Amino acid sequence: MFNLTFDNQFTAALPGDPESGPRQRQISHALFARVMPKPAAQPQMVHYSQEVAESLGLSTAQCRSDEFVQAFSGTRILSGMDPHATCYGGHQFGNWAGQLGDGRAINLGEVNTPDGHLMLQLKGAGPTPFSRGADGLAVLRSSLREYLCSEAMHHLGIPTTRALSLIVTGEDVMRDILYDGHPAPEPGAVVCRVSSSFVRFGHFQMLAARQEKDLLQRFTDFVIRREFPHIASDSSLGKDQYLTFFDEVCQRTAELMVHWMRVGFVHGVMNTDNLSILGETIDYGPYGWLDDFDPEWTPNTTDASNRRYRYSQQPAIAQWNLMQLANALLPLMEDPSPLEAALTEFAESYQRHWQTMMAAKLGLEHYNELLNNRLLALLSDCEIDMTLFYRGLSKVTIKDNDAFTHLASAYYDPADIRGQAKEDMSHWVRDYLDEATRQQQDDQARQQLMNKTNPKYVLRNYLAQLAIDDAEGGDYKKVDTLLEVLRRPYEEQPENDEYAQKRPEWARNRAGCSMLSCSS
Repeated sequence: MFNLTFDNQFTAALPGDPESGPRQRQISHALFARVMPKPAAQPQMVHYSQEVAESLGLSTAQCRSDEFVQAFSGTRILSGMDPHATCYGGHQFGNWAGQLGDGRAINLGEVNTPDGHLMLQLKGAGPTPFSRGADGLAVLRSSLREYLCSEAMHHLGIPTTRALSLIVTGEDVMRDILYDGHPAPEPGAVVCRVSSSFVRFGHFQMLAARQEKDLLQRFTDFVIRREFPHIASDSSLGKDQYLTFFDEVCQRTAELMVHWMRVGFVHGVMNTDNLSILGETIDYGPYGWLDDFDPEWTPNTTDASNRRYRYSQQPAIAQWNLMQLANALLPLMEDPSPLEAALTEFAESYQRHWQTMMAAKLGLEHYNELLNNRLLALLSDCEIDMTLFYRGLSKVTIKDNDAFTHLASAYYDPADIRGQAKEDMSHWVRDYLDEATRQQQDDQARQQLMNKTNPKYVLRNYLAQLAIDDAEGGDYKKVDTLLEVLRRPYEEQPENDEYAQKRPEWARNRAGCSMLSCSS
């Protein structure tokens, strides 16, 4: 038996749709609809996170049990669970899409832990009222990418939802991975996601769009008391608390964007329904990591023409999304001026944090705008691996006769490690070391700061694809190895150097290794 204590405040405190079950429908005056997961035919464990399990009070023996596989594949409902899918709206690629909701996610319930409450959510466990004609299922390919990346991001120190388990269902699911009219069967899978809350900007937007002001206020009060209790200092909540709440969401989002930019992560689908009010990374769909430093790159094939969600645009999109959240909260505030001021502060806060972060990436205490801008231009001019470049730069010392030798392995084109490109970068490195000397940063202090800021190991798309290839054949060893490496992303781990190599040429244009679709 599991020692999970469910305390389902979301469904207890907020109104649900009177109808249960997966029939597709528009709902009103409700935040969720109860729906049961689809039992898996032959569920089998692929992997589970021991750390997340321990946070829930689950032992190794419990996680390896058949009961665990049954429960977290959606095949068996444990006592105290209250399965439901939530209703939200959102702007998708800048356009209002109306009601969206959990089309492929079913919340099992909230568990009390010594560190607070956690919602357990299955992704890929069958249709809900919000599936919009889809089957509500997920394939191993996308589920494994989510499982790996959520855990990798956590160990990078980036706020994120976590993943408890990844289970294959024993059934095939038809998917058109390239959207080219050639669907094919793929192994089905279910991932159990974990967070204190899966509330998105879109939850507030849906209530505002339905003009349900009383429910919007009730919901906002609930979210503040449940997830931001430090704001709810007394029994009554009003405009001051709503503004404080919005401002904190802005600040958390600004810090999240700085983290994404720091490690070269590109979310790929920053719709308003894919941003968490907790400032966590949520919904790992067509994400990607910058291999060569290309600020205009997006991993999402759907976004290939407009590149709305490209790497360089992520902070601006976050602010745009926050503006939509502000619009949703406006009925509670009436005066837009305080919300506008908070949005302005978001931009200023992001810039301050970004400058501090960029200085740390160079091992400097103080941001040097000219030096930093010159470097970003040089990185963009050639095909240079972002992760390898900054780790290599940390090895450069003031006494090096040819500091460029530490950077050469980051270049994709051998022509760029000689001639004018090499001369330009070598000139920058000399100026950089002079600046470090002016800031009284010796080689050791600079390297320590850089190696705390710049990871050596990130979940490169080609690494994830290699793990997927093996997993689809029933071999899960690469999953375990990759997770072990990614648990210590800032450490040298010389025995695992193969996982820090730049993208191989065979992966440049291969599906899953470069751009990806939303197909799941």
